Amino acid sequence: MIWTAIRRVSISGIKNFIRSGAVSFATVLIMTVTLSIIGALILLSALLNYTLTTIRNKVDVNVYFVTTAAQSDILTLQHKLTQLPQVQSVSFTSRAQALVAFRARYANDQLTLQALNELGSNPLDASLSIKAKEPSQYANIVSFLNAGPALSAGGTSIIDRINYEQNKTVINRLSLIINTTQKVGIAIVLLFAIASIIIALATVRLAIYTARDEISVMRLVGASNAYIRGPFIVAGVIAGIIAALLVLLLMLPATWYTSNLTTTWFGGFNFFEYYRIHFLMLTSSLIGAGILLGGTASFLAIRRYLTV
Repeated sequence: MIWTAIRRVSISGIKNFIRSGAVSFATVLIMTVTLSIIGALILLSALLNYTLTTIRNKVDVNVYFVTTAAQSDILTLQHKLTQLPQVQSVSFTSRAQALVAFRARYANDQLTLQALNELGSNPLDASLSIKAKEPSQYANIVSFLNAGPALSAGGTSIIDRINYEQNKTVINRLSLIINTTQKVGIAIVLLFAIASIIIALATVRLAIYTARDEISVMRLVGASNAYIRGPFIVAGVIAGIIAALLVLLLMLPATWYTSNLTTTWFGGFNFFEYYRIHFLMLTSSLIGAGILLGGTASFLAIRRYLTV
């Protein structure tokens, strides 16, 4: 009995959607614009996350040690740092490795290499490169280093300097960018979702007005409230699904066209590859958003404008 009622309401909703013509077209158009913005925000969010992750991977804190520091003491400190929950990774560079990297960097600068050779010894420090899980956690890591300084067997500190202050501005700006973009993205989605629902309310109201005679007849023959209201909700859901499918169709050439630009400008991020790999996620997200917008707008409209 329930499935029969659902089938009848669904068929009636499909018929109402088709018969509404211009009203249905306007609803689909409005939802297509809104879902296009949501789809664009998903792509831009992925691009931003990729860019921020690339920048984040380049940001670190380096701890430089005095030239007399024993490697065993440095490795002990490295082990302690890896135990911290804020730390993602710690890499060790010995004095010899630092010297090799320095010579490779200045391979074409004979004056610098000559000055280095004249010293007769390796002046470079061993170091630890620390990467935090989140940029905002570097301050806690540096506080740990300052609160419990690494000591040699003789009880003297083996840390020469920490370059946190030089990177602090970049780290703070990166943290601010991440937090701000997340909040702005959520605000934009909510803004356009509300706008879409408000506009869809007007179109559903027009559909109710257009079907007023049919609704009156249904009341006279004793149709239930669910049977009268249900088709409008079904029509709204259909509009949302069609709009989502249209957006997915439009995203195919759009991502393909912009893929070369994003790959060149943003260090390898390809919109088309993201669209292809995450197609199921995009499909479920947009169809879900379309059903939610269409169903919510129709439900609110019939509660306000349809008295049965």
